[in-house]
Amino acid sequence: MNGVLLIHKEKEFTSFDVIAVVRRLLGQKKAGHTGTLDPNATGLLPVLLGSATKAQDIIPCQDKRYRADFRLGIATDTLDIWGEVLEEKPSRCTAEKLENALAGFRGEIEQLPPMYSAVSVDGKRLYQYAREGKEVERRPRRVTVYSLELLSFDEATQSGQLDIACSKGTYVRTLIDDIARSLGTVGVMTGLVRCEACGYSLSDAITLDELKTITENGGIDERAPYYRSVESLFAGYPALTVSDKQANRFKNGNPLDVARTEIKDAAGDKKIYRVKDREGNFLSLGIVSEDMIKMYKHF
Repeated sequence: MNGVLLIHKEKEFTSFDVIAVVRRLLGQKKAGHTGTLDPNATGLLPVLLGSATKAQDIIPCQDKRYRADFRLGIATDTLDIWGEVLEEKPSRCTAEKLENALAGFRGEIEQLPPMYSAVSVDGKRLYQYAREGKEVERRPRRVTVYSLELLSFDEATQSGQLDIACSKGTYVRTLIDDIARSLGTVGVMTGLVRCEACGYSLSDAITLDELKTITENGGIDERAPYYRSVESLFAGYPALTVSDKQANRFKNGNPLDVARTEIKDAAGDKKIYRVKDREGNFLSLGIVSEDMIKMYKHF
């Protein structure tokens, strides 16, 4: 099976756990995912099957959207409610002050990766250092927060919920910690749901229990919303339809002359296309180079 399976990951499952269950239920040897979700986080985990695993490092859209619960007045070593409490600080923030603070965290910002993360420093994961009680120097990373909205805030409990659309590599825990400190207090993430990833939506995903039922009753329906084609990973690239002769030539690894295609007047160097035959079948990704369309990635 070659495609993308949209899984609604539940709590206490690691992303690796999900992959292991999918492999077993589908009898699938090749499977991967598009971005780790922590065990205490829930939500959308796109699972790549078969030849789709070859897309793991070249997916053009890796933006995410989250709903994040938070609480002000407490700090932990992991920046979330499941860590060891390091500090408790009275917080009397109002919804208005919080709304005003969010403005400074929209757009391109810098984040320091948390110690409890999978970022590598000198060949070792940061969480491994953290478990040894060590804190190492980390370099800030530039990420983009496309939108950041306060969905709710209870001034009595100093807790609320945020809607966050962001680029790959954004740490929501760090974002909450930084927002809290900008308000003169501390804060932790208390819950996280990934609502969108790589252009897919949680509303189309299925749980592992639902997948088990599906496999027991005939198997995956490749027309269902929870299953997407390999091509769907590259929906942001324009399509290029070629003739039968060109399709055969391209499938055999031979480049195509841009001047003999429908994009002869629009092609730009290094531009990537979804190359398709006249029946609409996805052949592969092609890239323009020196007035030729060459094979970029074959699936």
